[in-house]
Amino acid sequence: MDPLPSRDLDMEGQPGTANQFGDRNRMFPNFGGSQKNIEGSSYESGGGVMNIERAETPPAPFAIIPFSRDPDFVNRGGILDQIYGRCSEPAGRVSLVGLGGVGKSQLAIECAYRVAAEQTNKWIFWIHAGTQARVEEGFRTIADAVKLPGRNQPKADIPQLVYSWLSNERNGRWVIVLDSADDSDVFYSTTGPTPKSKPLATYLPQSRNGAILVTTRNKNLARRLTGNDANILDVGPMVEADALSLLKKKLGLLDIDRATELVRVLEYVPLAISQAAGYIRARAPRSSPEKYLDEFRAGERKRIKLLGHDGGDLRRDGSASNAILTTWQISFEHICSKRPSATDLLSLMSFFDRQGISESLLKDSDGAQCVKINKKLEAGESESEDDCNEAEDMFEDDVAMLRDYCLVSTNEAGDVFEMHGLVQLSTRKWLEARGLQEKFKAQFVKRMAMSFPRGDYSNWVICRRLFVHVEKAMGCRPADGEMEEVWARLLYNGGWYAWLQGQYEIAERMVDKARRTREKRLGREDEASLQSVLLYASVMKARGRWKEAESLFVQVMETSSRVLGEEHPDTLTSMANLASTYRNQGRWKEAESLEVQVMETFKRVLGEEHPHTLTSMANLASTYRNQGRWKEAESLFVQVVETSSRVLGEEHPSTLTSMANLASTFWNQGRWKEAESLGVQVMETRKRVLGEEHPSTLTSMANLAITWENQGRHSDALVLMRDCAEARRRLLGENHPNTLSSLAAVAAWSI
Repeated sequence: MDPLPSRDLDMEGQPGTANQFGDRNRMFPNFGGSQKNIEGSSYESGGGVMNIERAETPPAPFAIIPFSRDPDFVNRGGILDQIYGRCSEPAGRVSLVGLGGVGKSQLAIECAYRVAAEQTNKWIFWIHAGTQARVEEGFRTIADAVKLPGRNQPKADIPQLVYSWLSNERNGRWVIVLDSADDSDVFYSTTGPTPKSKPLATYLPQSRNGAILVTTRNKNLARRLTGNDANILDVGPMVEADALSLLKKKLGLLDIDRATELVRVLEYVPLAISQAAGYIRARAPRSSPEKYLDEFRAGERKRIKLLGHDGGDLRRDGSASNAILTTWQISFEHICSKRPSATDLLSLMSFFDRQGISESLLKDSDGAQCVKINKKLEAGESESEDDCNEAEDMFEDDVAMLRDYCLVSTNEAGDVFEMHGLVQLSTRKWLEARGLQEKFKAQFVKRMAMSFPRGDYSNWVICRRLFVHVEKAMGCRPADGEMEEVWARLLYNGGWYAWLQGQYEIAERMVDKARRTREKRLGREDEASLQSVLLYASVMKARGRWKEAESLFVQVMETSSRVLGEEHPDTLTSMANLASTYRNQGRWKEAESLEVQVMETFKRVLGEEHPHTLTSMANLASTYRNQGRWKEAESLFVQVVETSSRVLGEEHPSTLTSMANLASTFWNQGRWKEAESLGVQVMETRKRVLGEEHPSTLTSMANLAITWENQGRHSDALVLMRDCAEARRRLLGENHPNTLSSLAAVAAWSI
């Protein structure tokens, strides 16, 4: 006769409990009919001999928590109360789900100590759930702790014994913590030492006298272990106040501004904050939050070094790394082993800006995931509708896995993704270690170059949405020569848009990289190279660096005339820009001569209503105005405004520029009411279309302020010009000519 409980399944598919142990004082039955207690003897049955264990007195409930309580624990809002409440419910199950390092285990530790202190009649068991072996080890620990009879038998089914004991309400109330339960196979794989092995999840009873608390990075596993989403508590990074509190507990008194900066760059992730604090403490007094910040901002390699520091933590499992980058890379490895295509998607996403990663950027035009290796196409086979559907399903499954592991999140519509910046950094480091960084960097650059259009006004909606990713691309120069040209095209288009938006510093950096790359790859006289130099010169002019701009415009004009021809649009554009540089320097005659030539040629080559022709007419009108030739200027401006409104639209930036120039012609003639009316219209429209601090908007503000000053509205004019001067100082710099002119006006009007 076998004294162990039966392993037959009951009606609900759970291990049977028909042979459960009774109350804690019950001894083994006396086999063979004898009424005496059996101590250390043996019992013969069916030709074999079974050792009979000495009876043990069951202990009173106690807690098994393998970590000390954290004196630096920060109570994060009401989440600990929620966990405690769920663990106090009959048959309660709750999962803490979140990215590695956000503090799930620390919350579980604190909750376990709180339960132990406030509910002394309750057992608390801790199982590290990273592998099947460790879960089985946890069951063995429970069996030993409660002194389960039969546990030392050679063929004892420990999980079944523990399940039966936990299911018996007479054995008391209990809480089990399943910590780091990240792998579904640990609980739901049927692989075992015998053909009859059952998934470990079947040994977790839904008993009214017990509760189960799970910490996991895997939301899908959390659903399976706890029943539904209602039993899942999402744990994210800390709020700023809690993050500061944690840093203060770790380091003591802090400069609040620097401390705030530090927790922000660490994205409020508790493990990253603790890791940084440990690094600073270990190197004090030669390190401090200020020095850590300086090192962190020194570049990506320095950030990787800092975040790879493992200072040890006794309140983390010995198999877990205390370095945040390594912690996340464990998740990457697991996903890679289960679903490589999901890892590919994550790898691609790591190069974008952390926010605003639209679904369209991650898919090919036919809806297939851009990182998918299409074996059929490689083999020369055609792609069917089923293939497209399969690719779409593949993408959705990849996204689901990344979301389940809390590595990406989406907006409400589900079509725009977001990642933690530190997760992106960790992913890129992981790729670098495997020699895959260039592959996915090239995919990112190619995808962005295909998606980001020229900087024309008609493309601004798209450009505005994607521009943050172009900024990221500046640091992603591909190693491959052909891809380097694609990268240069992307930066050229990005710089074009930035220039038109008045973001001159960013525009200069982007266009300079594009210009140098194209000149190196294509030669100085290639049309794409000349376009880059032309745009770079335009940025120089916008920044008030007239001499640099003039030199470059002359260079482009001469080269374009020789290589492309005197009437090529690029040649004419360079001539027009050179003329505007002359005008800005007060060289009116030189400007006028070039502008007349450009205007007449554009009319003949492109037509009288082409945008380039209209721009050349407006430039000539500006030169007339600056020479005091008001009537000629007004006539041309009126013509340009009317045509531009009809051809380009009333709110097109070129139309607004012509209207602003016409208004300035009015106030040069003392026609203040007309100037004010048109000036207000232009300023308000530019605020709405371009933004309140766009350089063109600020020009409108300055012009309107001048109009008001000349109308005797001194207070209104001074306030508006001060606002304009301050914005120009912030946007353009102290020494920009427009800033200086605004400051001069403020000084003169303040007397």
